[in-house]
Amino acid sequence: MAKPTALLSVSDKTGLLPFAKTLVEEFNYRLLSTGGTAKLLAENGVPVTEVSDYTKFPEMMDGRVKTLHPKIHGGLLARRDLDTHLKSAADHGIDLIDLVVVNLYPFEETVAKPDVSRAEAIEQIDIGGPSMLRSAAKNHAAVTVVCDPGDYPRVLEGLRGTKLASLRETLACKVFQRTAAYDAAISNYLQTSESEPDLTALSGFPETWNTPFKREATLRYGENPHQKAALYGQFLDCFEQLQGKELSYNNIIDISAATYLIGEFQKPTVAILKHTNPCGVASADTLVEAWDQAFATDRQAPFGGIIVVNQTVDVDFAEAVSAIFCEVIIAPGFTVEARERFAKKKNLRLMIVKDSLPANSLQEVRSVVGGLLVQDRDHAAQRPSDWKVVTKRQPTEAEWRALGFGWKVVKHVKSNAIVYAAPERTIGVGAGQMSRVDSSKIAVWKAGEADLPLEGSIVASDAFFPFPDGLIAAAEAGATAAIQPGGSVRDEEVIAAADERGIAMVFTGRRHFKH
Repeated sequence: MAKPTALLSVSDKTGLLPFAKTLVEEFNYRLLSTGGTAKLLAENGVPVTEVSDYTKFPEMMDGRVKTLHPKIHGGLLARRDLDTHLKSAADHGIDLIDLVVVNLYPFEETVAKPDVSRAEAIEQIDIGGPSMLRSAAKNHAAVTVVCDPGDYPRVLEGLRGTKLASLRETLACKVFQRTAAYDAAISNYLQTSESEPDLTALSGFPETWNTPFKREATLRYGENPHQKAALYGQFLDCFEQLQGKELSYNNIIDISAATYLIGEFQKPTVAILKHTNPCGVASADTLVEAWDQAFATDRQAPFGGIIVVNQTVDVDFAEAVSAIFCEVIIAPGFTVEARERFAKKKNLRLMIVKDSLPANSLQEVRSVVGGLLVQDRDHAAQRPSDWKVVTKRQPTEAEWRALGFGWKVVKHVKSNAIVYAAPERTIGVGAGQMSRVDSSKIAVWKAGEADLPLEGSIVASDAFFPFPDGLIAAAEAGATAAIQPGGSVRDEEVIAAADERGIAMVFTGRRHFKH
């Protein structure tokens, strides 16, 4: 009986030697291999035949052509249950290949390097590897295909047992997932590289949406315990968890929202979020001062929420925030003393946010019935010099500071969004209501609950006031200035209402809906 044949050709050689030795010594496999893989096996005493010796066709063109040969793909694709296939193989001297071990050129790792050239990237596009994997995976009824070194133990276990057939199907599925992600990575690179070929129906968006995201974690559950959930992509590369329970689905969503919000500020700033909505934000000379003012905005909602800061957390801040129970604290760093203080709260998650976010963070994707919605993230900064004062009265210097602060915060509040603010701090936040007037009422009520006066505050609205009533309500609450996009058919009526009440109003020309 002829020996079974295995074809091994890998870039990642982790675990290859013991796996190959077991194939030969325990299962009597004949090994075919290429290039560096064949050299490694031979140097370590593993009997191996070079593919070029088997095909009688030399590797050429710097290794670009070596496995693209009928004796390779015929051995992979021949159906064992069809006499015509077996006869063709015999007539042309094609040996059947029973096991394929291939992992691909490290294209993703190559293009992740900051100074990689286009030529270097192109050379790391694997052609023969995906071809062999796909041929073997198509014929998984007879061929075992392995694209991940982590599966070597499963394959050996399958060879020793009776479940190899079902394992083959699982491994074949994994191959097509891997090659799809590999092709997507290449497509995405070429789409954004220096030549920028015209592959898009709309500027910046590909005709086909590719998602080469690997599963990073299987979560305990989703938003609710009865929902299964998993995390894909590079989220865990952007943060370092120092302590606490594993992250939940809701934690991850909140951490993302908090990270984008805190990125708006340079001065020491604290933001407290609950269900992705900021319930208190403040900037000050120190984090402790900022905490006191942010927490003062709402002392109820932060329970079980998220705290994010943009400076290293010291022990004084750690002592200050110990007044409430929170799920996560996010910062660029924590001092040793702060970590010792937080260590007493073993379930509290401490997260360090790293310096840069991946390029795909500039777009957001949401599932809809039958597909996906993709849009640019609302991250572009605006300069006050681009805004327009539309009322008779100009804002005072203090009002300008408050308007700029409130505008940064309101874009991160769910629509309809209203934020009352003073210079460098929030006073009241109203989020997610069907009516903008209702959001304003909630913000006013929240300020009242916190004993924070609204007299002299500003009001920021994420979208235009469709009627004067919203602006009038803000004036009656004590606001003396307003900032909004403008663009309503009743803008003149709203401006007139502001002038009647001595309110200074600024139009930004940009809406910040957040559904």
